[in-house]
Amino acid sequence: QLVESGGGLVQAGGSLRLSCTASEHTFSSYAMGWFRQAPGKEREFVASINWNGGSTYYADSLQGRFTISRDNAKDTVYLQMNNLKPEDTAQYFCAASATQYWGTPEARFEYDYWGQGTQVTVSS
Repeated sequence: QLVESGGGLVQAGGSLRLSCTASEHTFSSYAMGWFRQAPGKEREFVASINWNGGSTYYADSLQGRFTISRDNAKDTVYLQMNNLKPEDTAQYFCAASATQYWGTPEARFEYDYWGQGTQVTVSS
């Protein structure tokens, strides 16, 4: 089970840090990813990190503002979001990939487990 937290309402230009905590330590050996879904739009890739944090990958449009990291001792993956824009408003989901643990998967079908999401709203 994956549980996201840290979402909320923030003004444009502000920052938020999302957390995703796994209920089982086995997730520390999985690749992890963040996706987001705005109303009326498809769920899109945000960032991913391999099992030991040695590799990260970002959506082109977000690189430089968002940072993904993980603390396997805490079974938690983070998404630091800076300089937020109204277009970043969405439900943010974390996901775990057991089969692609060594990499930084981008596609939804590569993920085996999903959280319920946390809402991020950026006001202008």
